[in-house]
Amino acid sequence: MTDRPRRPARPQTVLEVLSTRRLSPHLVRLVLGGEGFATFRTNEFTDRYVKILFTPPGSALEPPYDLAALRETLPADQLPFTRTYTVREVNEAEGWLAIDFVVHGDEGVAGPWAAAAVPGDRVVLSGPGGGYAPDPTADWHLLVGDESALPAIAAALDALPDDAEGDAFVEVGGPEDEVPLTAPAGVELRWVHRGDVANGTTTLLADAVAAAPWRDGRVHAFVHGERESVKALRDVVLHQRGVTREHLSISGYWARGRAEDTFQAEKREPIGQILP
Repeated sequence: MTDRPRRPARPQTVLEVLSTRRLSPHLVRLVLGGEGFATFRTNEFTDRYVKILFTPPGSALEPPYDLAALRETLPADQLPFTRTYTVREVNEAEGWLAIDFVVHGDEGVAGPWAAAAVPGDRVVLSGPGGGYAPDPTADWHLLVGDESALPAIAAALDALPDDAEGDAFVEVGGPEDEVPLTAPAGVELRWVHRGDVANGTTTLLADAVAAAPWRDGRVHAFVHGERESVKALRDVVLHQRGVTREHLSISGYWARGRAEDTFQAEKREPIGQILP
């Protein structure tokens, strides 16, 4: 038996925190840059995302990480692990990028880290990936998601031409979680408030899209967020409204009750599949 060849390591970019800003009670923006930004290569997508590498508490590992070598010497619970985040903005001229983190107290890994980050802290990431940008030939645009999709929706709104038309639906906890967004005059922004109900346990977004007037012409749709919520939206957009797959970007960004490793693994199973 021959050894299976190693997959090429993903290039890593090591950045430092330049500034932090609390956008809302549950949203923190980190601006990242420094010398390492010279190795970052952006792309044309408005949903561009990066894989951020975190190390377990107490780890003495220093970036960048030789993951293949570390897997041969460390147990699994001591290895760096990844979390996926959308890049809200890239400024190549000034050498920085911004990432918005959803924060709910001590819940999770990335949120508490972002809330406690200070200028000078180092961040290790790979990417970006991506697959969506608003189609300039579409008659109108539909943008739907929760807080996890808010950076991509905001970036898409920024990229739309001034004469664009459409609707954007964003689910957040309440009015205090709304953040200023810039949208063309012809795009209606609708905030959907879930109150004290846990994110990912309702059909609020699907109900809001189903109840809203449907515009004439060909739509280009972006639908992302918690997995079960997106499944409900899939039924509205695909089955009730008849949007064709080639005009639809849809996926679950996360799943309630799942860590990212489990969530990513489930994408290969029926429970994790948004489209058959």
